[in-house]
Amino acid sequence: MFGRWFSRNGSTNNSHAGPNGGKHLIDLRDVVKTYQSAAGSFTALKGVSLTVDAGEFVAVIGKSGSGKSTLINMITGIDRPTSGEVIVGDTAVHTLSEGQMSVWRGKHLGIIFQFFQLLPTLTVVENVMLPMDFCHTYRPSERRARALALLEQVEMVDQANKLPAAISGGQQQRVAIARALANDPPILVADEPTGNLDSKTAEAVFQLFERLVRAGKTIMMVTHDNDLARRASRSVIVSDGAIVNQYLAKALPSLSLDQLIDVTRQLDHLTYQPGQPIVQRGAEADYFYIITQGNVEVILDQPGGGELIAEVLGEGQYFGELGLLGGGNRRATVRAAHDGGPVEVVALDRNEFHALLAASEGTRADVERVAEERRAANTAA
Repeated sequence: MFGRWFSRNGSTNNSHAGPNGGKHLIDLRDVVKTYQSAAGSFTALKGVSLTVDAGEFVAVIGKSGSGKSTLINMITGIDRPTSGEVIVGDTAVHTLSEGQMSVWRGKHLGIIFQFFQLLPTLTVVENVMLPMDFCHTYRPSERRARALALLEQVEMVDQANKLPAAISGGQQQRVAIARALANDPPILVADEPTGNLDSKTAEAVFQLFERLVRAGKTIMMVTHDNDLARRASRSVIVSDGAIVNQYLAKALPSLSLDQLIDVTRQLDHLTYQPGQPIVQRGAEADYFYIITQGNVEVILDQPGGGELIAEVLGEGQYFGELGLLGGGNRRATVRAAHDGGPVEVVALDRNEFHALLAASEGTRADVERVAEERRAANTAA
Protein backbone atom coordinates (compact mmCIF):
# COMPACT_ATOMS: atom_id res chain seq x y z
CA MET A 1 0.00 0.00 0.00
CA PHE A 2 2.76 2.44 0.91
CA GLY A 3 4.80 1.62 -2.18
CA ARG A 4 2.02 2.89 -4.42
CA TRP A 5 2.48 6.47 -3.30
CA PHE A 6 6.05 6.56 -2.07
CA SER A 7 7.42 6.20 -5.61
CA ARG A 8 6.47 7.86 -8.86
CA ASN A 9 6.64 5.05 -11.34
CA GLY A 10 6.04 2.02 -9.17
CA SER A 11 9.63 1.78 -7.90
CA THR A 12 11.55 3.75 -5.33
CA ASN A 13 14.53 5.82 -6.35
CA ASN A 14 17.20 4.13 -4.26
CA SER A 15 19.88 3.07 -6.71
CA HIS A 16 22.04 6.18 -6.90
CA ALA A 17 25.77 5.67 -7.26
CA GLY A 18 28.36 8.12 -6.07
CA PRO A 19 30.82 9.99 -8.28
CA ASN A 20 33.37 7.81 -10.04
CA GLY A 21 31.22 4.72 -9.57
CA GLY A 22 30.97 4.84 -5.76
CA LYS A 23 28.53 2.24 -4.50
CA HIS A 24 27.20 4.04 -1.44
CA LEU A 25 24.13 6.26 -1.39
CA ILE A 26 25.69 8.53 1.27
CA ASP A 27 29.46 8.89 1.61
CA LEU A 28 31.13 11.29 4.07
CA ARG A 29 34.89 11.40 3.60
CA ASP A 30 37.09 12.75 6.38
CA VAL A 31 34.66 15.54 7.22
CA VAL A 32 35.83 18.26 9.61
CA LYS A 33 33.55 21.07 10.81
CA THR A 34 35.02 23.92 12.84
CA TYR A 35 32.99 26.88 14.06
CA GLN A 36 34.52 30.25 14.82
CA SER A 37 33.26 32.50 17.60
CA ALA A 38 34.41 35.33 19.82
CA ALA A 39 35.48 32.72 22.35
CA GLY A 40 37.65 30.95 19.77
CA SER A 41 37.27 27.96 17.48
CA PHE A 42 35.29 24.82 18.21
CA THR A 43 35.57 21.63 16.16
CA ALA A 44 32.21 19.85 16.10
CA LEU A 45 33.26 17.06 13.71
CA LYS A 46 36.78 15.63 13.73
CA GLY A 47 37.57 13.81 10.51
CA VAL A 48 34.32 11.81 10.28
CA SER A 49 33.98 9.16 7.58
CA LEU A 50 30.67 7.36 7.13
CA THR A 51 28.88 5.42 4.42
CA VAL A 52 25.19 4.54 4.19
CA ASP A 53 23.72 2.24 1.56
CA ALA A 54 20.31 2.46 -0.09
CA GLY A 55 17.54 0.93 2.00
CA GLU A 56 19.27 1.27 5.37
CA PHE A 57 17.59 2.63 8.48
CA VAL A 58 20.40 4.30 10.42
CA ALA A 59 19.99 5.73 13.91
CA VAL A 60 22.47 8.45 14.89
CA ILE A 61 22.83 8.61 18.66
CA GLY A 62 24.98 10.46 21.14
CA LYS A 63 24.89 12.90 24.02
CA SER A 64 23.87 16.54 23.62
CA GLY A 65 26.72 18.45 21.99
CA SER A 66 28.35 15.30 20.62
CA GLY A 67 28.08 16.45 16.99
CA LYS A 68 25.23 14.25 15.78
CA SER A 69 23.05 17.11 14.50
CA THR A 70 26.09 18.68 12.82
CA LEU A 71 26.70 15.32 11.12
CA ILE A 72 23.13 15.29 9.79
CA ASN A 73 23.46 18.91 8.65
CA MET A 74 26.44 17.91 6.50
CA ILE A 75 24.25 15.43 4.63
CA THR A 76 21.34 17.82 4.12
CA GLY A 77 23.59 20.71 3.11
CA ILE A 78 22.15 22.88 5.87
CA ASP A 79 25.77 23.30 6.97
CA ARG A 80 29.05 23.00 5.05
CA PRO A 81 32.21 21.08 6.01
CA THR A 82 35.34 23.02 6.81
CA SER A 83 37.20 20.25 4.99
CA GLY A 84 36.38 16.85 3.57
CA GLU A 85 33.76 15.64 1.10
CA VAL A 86 30.02 14.93 1.30
CA ILE A 87 28.71 12.75 -1.52
CA VAL A 88 25.01 11.93 -1.72
CA GLY A 89 23.94 9.82 -4.69
CA ASP A 90 25.80 11.27 -7.65
CA THR A 91 26.15 14.76 -6.13
CA ALA A 92 29.14 16.31 -4.37
CA VAL A 93 26.96 18.24 -1.94
CA HIS A 94 29.79 20.31 -0.48
CA THR A 95 30.45 21.92 -3.90
CA LEU A 96 26.92 23.22 -4.54
CA SER A 97 26.03 26.90 -4.44
CA GLU A 98 23.18 28.01 -2.18
CA GLY A 99 20.78 28.14 -5.12
CA GLN A 100 21.82 24.72 -6.38
CA MET A 101 21.60 23.34 -2.83
CA SER A 102 17.98 24.39 -2.37
CA VAL A 103 16.85 22.76 -5.59
CA TRP A 104 18.88 19.60 -4.99
CA ARG A 105 17.67 19.27 -1.40
CA GLY A 106 14.04 19.69 -2.41
CA LYS A 107 14.23 16.88 -4.96
CA HIS A 108 16.48 14.37 -3.23
CA LEU A 109 15.93 14.70 0.53
CA GLY A 110 12.96 14.68 2.83
CA ILE A 111 13.77 16.46 6.09
CA ILE A 112 11.75 15.92 9.28
CA PHE A 113 12.40 18.27 12.19
CA GLN A 114 11.82 17.85 15.92
CA PHE A 115 9.55 20.90 16.00
CA PHE A 116 7.67 19.99 12.79
CA GLN A 117 8.30 23.37 11.03
CA LEU A 118 4.87 23.49 9.39
CA LEU A 119 3.88 26.89 8.04
CA PRO A 120 1.13 28.12 10.36
CA THR A 121 -0.84 30.06 7.75
CA LEU A 122 -1.13 27.12 5.35
CA THR A 123 -3.55 24.24 5.79
CA VAL A 124 -2.30 20.72 6.35
CA VAL A 125 -2.73 19.75 2.71
CA GLU A 126 -1.13 23.00 1.51
CA ASN A 127 1.93 22.27 3.70
CA VAL A 128 2.31 18.88 2.02
CA MET A 129 1.92 20.44 -1.45
CA LEU A 130 4.57 23.09 -0.76
CA PRO A 131 7.68 21.03 -1.73
CA MET A 132 5.99 20.05 -5.01
CA ASP A 133 5.22 23.70 -5.75
CA PHE A 134 8.77 24.79 -4.89
CA CYS A 135 10.53 22.13 -6.98
CA HIS A 136 7.92 22.03 -9.78
CA THR A 137 7.53 18.27 -9.42
CA TYR A 138 4.31 16.69 -10.69
CA ARG A 139 1.80 18.62 -12.75
CA PRO A 140 -0.07 21.34 -10.84
CA SER A 141 -3.29 19.42 -11.38
CA GLU A 142 -1.77 16.33 -9.67
CA ARG A 143 -0.28 17.93 -6.57
CA ARG A 144 -3.35 18.17 -4.36
CA ALA A 145 -4.35 14.58 -5.12
CA ARG A 146 -0.86 13.35 -4.27
CA ALA A 147 -0.78 15.37 -1.06
CA LEU A 148 -4.15 13.92 0.01
CA ALA A 149 -2.94 10.42 -0.80
CA LEU A 150 0.17 10.90 1.35
CA LEU A 151 -1.96 12.28 4.18
CA GLU A 152 -4.14 9.20 3.91
CA GLN A 153 -1.08 6.99 4.34
CA VAL A 154 -0.14 8.77 7.58
CA GLU A 155 -3.79 8.72 8.72
CA MET A 156 -4.23 12.49 8.50
CA VAL A 157 -6.43 12.97 5.44
CA ASP A 158 -9.42 13.87 7.62
CA GLN A 159 -7.43 16.85 8.96
CA ALA A 160 -6.37 18.08 5.49
CA ASN A 161 -8.12 21.45 5.58
CA LYS A 162 -7.18 22.42 9.14
CA LEU A 163 -4.37 24.77 10.13
CA PRO A 164 -1.43 23.19 12.04
CA ALA A 165 -2.45 24.95 15.28
CA ALA A 166 -5.71 23.02 15.26
CA ILE A 167 -4.07 19.57 15.48
CA SER A 168 -1.89 17.85 18.09
CA GLY A 169 1.90 17.60 18.11
CA GLY A 170 1.79 13.95 17.07
CA GLN A 171 -0.54 14.79 14.21
CA GLN A 172 1.73 17.64 13.11
CA GLN A 173 4.66 15.22 12.99
CA ARG A 174 2.67 12.88 10.75
CA VAL A 175 1.94 15.80 8.45
CA ALA A 176 5.66 16.68 8.46
CA ILE A 177 6.46 13.13 7.36
CA ALA A 178 3.92 13.35 4.54
CA ARG A 179 5.47 16.68 3.49
CA ALA A 180 8.95 15.11 3.52
CA LEU A 181 7.66 12.44 1.12
CA ALA A 182 6.02 14.90 -1.27
CA ASN A 183 8.71 14.77 -3.97
CA ASP A 184 9.41 11.05 -3.47
CA PRO A 185 13.01 11.54 -2.25
CA PRO A 186 15.20 8.45 -1.87
CA ILE A 187 16.45 9.66 1.54
CA LEU A 188 14.62 10.83 4.65
CA VAL A 189 16.59 12.66 7.34
CA ALA A 190 14.90 13.05 10.72
CA ASP A 191 16.39 15.11 13.57
CA GLU A 192 14.87 13.97 16.88
CA PRO A 193 11.48 13.31 15.23
CA THR A 194 9.99 11.78 18.39
CA GLY A 195 11.63 14.10 20.91
CA ASN A 196 8.45 16.10 21.58
CA LEU A 197 6.00 13.20 21.41
CA ASP A 198 4.57 10.95 24.09
CA SER A 199 5.69 7.31 24.04
CA LYS A 200 2.57 6.00 22.29
CA THR A 201 2.75 8.59 19.52
CA ALA A 202 6.52 8.14 19.19
CA GLU A 203 5.98 4.40 18.69
CA ALA A 204 3.42 5.07 15.95
CA VAL A 205 5.82 7.43 14.17
CA PHE A 206 8.64 4.89 14.43
CA GLN A 207 6.43 2.16 12.99
CA LEU A 208 5.70 4.48 10.08
CA PHE A 209 9.44 4.86 9.50
CA GLU A 210 9.81 1.07 9.51
CA ARG A 211 7.12 0.78 6.83
CA LEU A 212 8.87 3.43 4.74
CA VAL A 213 12.14 1.48 4.90
CA ARG A 214 10.34 -1.68 3.82
CA ALA A 215 8.97 0.36 0.89
CA GLY A 216 12.55 1.17 -0.14
CA LYS A 217 13.39 4.47 1.52
CA THR A 218 16.70 5.20 3.23
CA ILE A 219 16.32 6.86 6.63
CA MET A 220 18.85 8.57 8.87
CA MET A 221 17.35 9.44 12.24
CA VAL A 222 18.96 11.37 15.09
CA THR A 223 17.55 10.18 18.41
CA HIS A 224 18.22 10.18 22.14
CA ASP A 225 16.07 7.08 22.56
CA ASN A 226 18.37 4.05 22.77
CA ASP A 227 15.43 1.62 22.65
CA LEU A 228 14.25 3.05 19.33
CA ALA A 229 17.83 3.19 18.03
CA ARG A 230 18.28 -0.53 18.63
CA ARG A 231 15.36 -1.22 16.28
CA ALA A 232 17.06 0.53 13.37
CA SER A 233 19.11 -1.60 11.02
CA ARG A 234 22.30 0.13 12.22
CA SER A 235 23.35 2.64 14.87
CA VAL A 236 26.00 5.31 14.41
CA ILE A 237 27.24 6.59 17.76
CA VAL A 238 28.79 10.06 17.86
CA SER A 239 30.97 11.21 20.76
CA ASP A 240 33.06 14.40 20.93
CA GLY A 241 32.80 14.92 17.19
CA ALA A 242 33.91 11.40 16.23
CA ILE A 243 32.06 8.19 15.38
CA VAL A 244 32.27 5.38 17.90
CA ASN A 245 33.25 2.06 16.35
CA GLN A 246 30.04 0.67 14.83
CA TYR A 247 31.24 -2.94 14.87
CA LEU A 248 31.68 -2.78 18.62
CA ALA A 249 28.02 -1.80 18.95
CA LYS A 250 27.02 -4.64 16.62
CA ALA A 251 29.13 -7.27 18.38
CA LEU A 252 28.21 -6.21 21.93
CA PRO A 253 24.67 -4.79 21.75
CA SER A 254 24.10 -4.91 25.52
CA LEU A 255 26.61 -2.13 26.18
CA SER A 256 25.21 1.25 27.16
CA LEU A 257 26.14 4.38 25.21
CA ASP A 258 28.63 5.47 27.89
CA GLN A 259 30.23 2.00 27.91
CA LEU A 260 30.52 1.97 24.11
CA ILE A 261 32.25 5.35 24.19
CA ASP A 262 34.66 4.25 26.93
CA VAL A 263 35.52 0.96 25.23
CA THR A 264 36.03 2.62 21.85
CA ARG A 265 38.78 4.76 23.36
CA GLN A 266 40.58 1.61 24.52
CA LEU A 267 40.55 -0.25 21.20
CA ASP A 268 43.72 -1.12 19.30
CA HIS A 269 43.32 -1.16 15.49
CA LEU A 270 45.20 -3.97 13.71
CA THR A 271 45.49 -5.16 10.10
CA TYR A 272 46.44 -8.63 8.80
CA GLN A 273 47.20 -9.78 5.28
CA PRO A 274 45.41 -12.80 3.70
CA GLY A 275 46.61 -16.02 5.33
CA GLN A 276 48.40 -14.23 8.17
CA PRO A 277 47.79 -15.71 11.66
CA ILE A 278 46.07 -13.45 14.16
CA VAL A 279 46.26 -15.84 17.13
CA GLN A 280 48.15 -19.13 17.40
CA ARG A 281 46.91 -22.26 19.12
CA GLY A 282 48.76 -22.77 22.43
CA ALA A 283 49.78 -19.11 22.75
CA GLU A 284 48.81 -17.06 25.78
CA ALA A 285 45.30 -15.57 25.56
CA ASP A 286 45.95 -11.83 25.68
CA TYR A 287 43.40 -10.07 23.44
CA PHE A 288 39.71 -10.06 22.52
CA TYR A 289 39.11 -9.28 18.82
CA ILE A 290 36.22 -7.81 16.81
CA ILE A 291 36.33 -8.01 13.02
CA THR A 292 35.73 -4.71 11.21
CA GLN A 293 36.68 -5.76 7.67
CA GLY A 294 37.07 -9.09 5.89
CA ASN A 295 36.76 -12.68 7.09
CA VAL A 296 38.82 -14.86 9.40
CA GLU A 297 39.15 -18.64 9.60
CA VAL A 298 39.11 -20.55 12.87
CA ILE A 299 41.51 -23.51 12.46
CA LEU A 300 41.51 -26.69 14.54
CA ASP A 301 44.25 -29.35 14.43
CA GLN A 302 42.99 -32.80 13.47
CA PRO A 303 44.15 -35.79 15.55
CA GLY A 304 45.59 -37.54 12.50
CA GLY A 305 47.38 -34.45 11.26
CA GLY A 306 46.30 -31.61 9.05
CA GLU A 307 43.91 -28.82 9.85
CA LEU A 308 40.17 -28.22 9.84
CA ILE A 309 38.46 -24.89 9.19
CA ALA A 310 35.89 -25.06 11.97
CA GLU A 311 34.30 -21.65 11.36
CA VAL A 312 34.54 -18.56 9.18
CA LEU A 313 33.75 -15.27 10.93
CA GLY A 314 32.98 -11.92 9.31
CA GLU A 315 32.45 -8.24 10.05
CA GLY A 316 30.84 -7.53 13.40
CA GLN A 317 31.71 -10.93 14.86
CA TYR A 318 34.32 -11.55 17.53
CA PHE A 319 36.81 -14.18 18.67
CA GLY A 320 39.38 -14.74 21.39
CA GLU A 321 36.87 -14.95 24.23
CA LEU A 322 37.37 -18.68 24.87
CA GLY A 323 40.97 -18.39 26.03
CA LEU A 324 40.30 -15.23 28.03
CA LEU A 325 37.31 -16.72 29.84
CA GLY A 326 39.26 -19.91 30.56
CA GLY A 327 42.25 -17.96 31.81
CA GLY A 328 44.64 -20.06 29.76
CA ASN A 329 46.06 -20.48 26.29
CA ARG A 330 44.52 -20.31 22.83
CA ARG A 331 42.55 -23.39 21.84
CA ALA A 332 42.57 -22.71 18.09
CA THR A 333 44.48 -20.79 15.47
CA VAL A 334 42.70 -17.85 13.83
CA ARG A 335 44.02 -16.38 10.59
CA ALA A 336 42.96 -13.89 7.95
CA ALA A 337 41.07 -15.75 5.21
CA HIS A 338 43.17 -16.56 2.14
CA ASP A 339 40.48 -15.67 -0.39
CA GLY A 340 39.99 -11.99 0.47
CA GLY A 341 41.79 -8.74 1.02
CA PRO A 342 43.39 -7.52 4.24
CA VAL A 343 41.51 -8.18 7.46
CA GLU A 344 41.02 -5.37 9.95
CA VAL A 345 40.18 -5.95 13.61
CA VAL A 346 39.90 -3.95 16.79
CA ALA A 347 41.21 -5.49 19.99
CA LEU A 348 40.84 -5.16 23.76
CA ASP A 349 43.60 -6.46 25.99
CA ARG A 350 42.93 -9.02 28.72
CA ASN A 351 42.44 -6.53 31.56
CA GLU A 352 40.13 -4.28 29.54
CA PHE A 353 38.09 -7.31 28.42
CA HIS A 354 37.50 -8.51 31.99
CA ALA A 355 36.71 -4.98 33.16
CA LEU A 356 34.13 -4.75 30.38
CA LEU A 357 32.43 -7.97 31.45
CA ALA A 358 32.43 -6.84 35.07
CA ALA A 359 30.76 -3.55 34.10
CA SER A 360 28.02 -5.08 31.93
CA GLU A 361 26.16 -8.17 33.09
CA GLY A 362 24.30 -8.34 29.80
CA THR A 363 27.53 -8.40 27.83
CA ARG A 364 28.99 -11.08 30.10
CA ALA A 365 25.92 -13.24 29.54
CA ASP A 366 26.07 -12.72 25.76
CA VAL A 367 29.79 -13.51 25.53
CA GLU A 368 29.51 -16.59 27.76
CA ARG A 369 26.60 -17.89 25.69
CA VAL A 370 28.59 -17.52 22.44
CA ALA A 371 31.63 -19.12 24.09
CA GLU A 372 29.59 -22.14 25.18
CA GLU A 373 28.16 -22.56 21.70
CA ARG A 374 31.66 -22.45 20.23
CA ARG A 375 33.00 -24.99 22.73
CA ALA A 376 30.24 -27.38 21.70
CA ALA A 377 30.83 -26.75 17.99
CA ASN A 378 34.60 -27.23 18.34
CA THR A 379 34.09 -30.48 20.23
CA ALA A 380 31.77 -31.75 17.52
CA ALA A 381 34.22 -30.71 14.82
